[in-house]
Amino acid sequence: MRVSMRVPLADFEPALKKRLEELWGTPPNLYRCLGNHPKLVAAWTEFSKMLRYDTRTPRALRELVILRGAQLMGSEYEWAQHVVMARKAGVTDEQITDLSRWRTSSQFDSREKAAIALGEAVTQGRVADDVYAEARRHFDEHDYVELAAVAAFYAMVGRMLDAMGVQLEDDMRDYQPKLP
Repeated sequence: MRVSMRVPLADFEPALKKRLEELWGTPPNLYRCLGNHPKLVAAWTEFSKMLRYDTRTPRALRELVILRGAQLMGSEYEWAQHVVMARKAGVTDEQITDLSRWRTSSQFDSREKAAIALGEAVTQGRVADDVYAEARRHFDEHDYVELAAVAAFYAMVGRMLDAMGVQLEDDMRDYQPKLP
């Protein structure tokens, strides 16, 4: 069910606009809605930049975590934006197609499954001991924290998208595959 836009697309003060354009090109609708709170969007921008570019875990692995979270939350905007990014990072179309059945799919190795399980647990609000133990078999403390932070941040993204009723940009409306 698509909700209507709940907050307007904001304009940015010049310095923030310049920073957003340096990082993302034309700021997407998510940032334009967040722009109704200039200090929040400025902090959000720097934190999301760190999670996207200043990390140690592979981008493709983080994109799998983000996409699975988008599926769990039914976040079409997050899914549409990150399908494109995931492909650029090396996630295959077969992995995207099989993501909802990742546990039994042969498209994911044990490390990817451990990351997806962690991301799923964080998104759902509870990391069980067995999920933690499996993640730690594959990831040290640094990477465990990084992957958990990615999942938690993008769960917040999905919830904010819903709260604000952010709509897809016109050039994103025909994304494929559609959110399952």
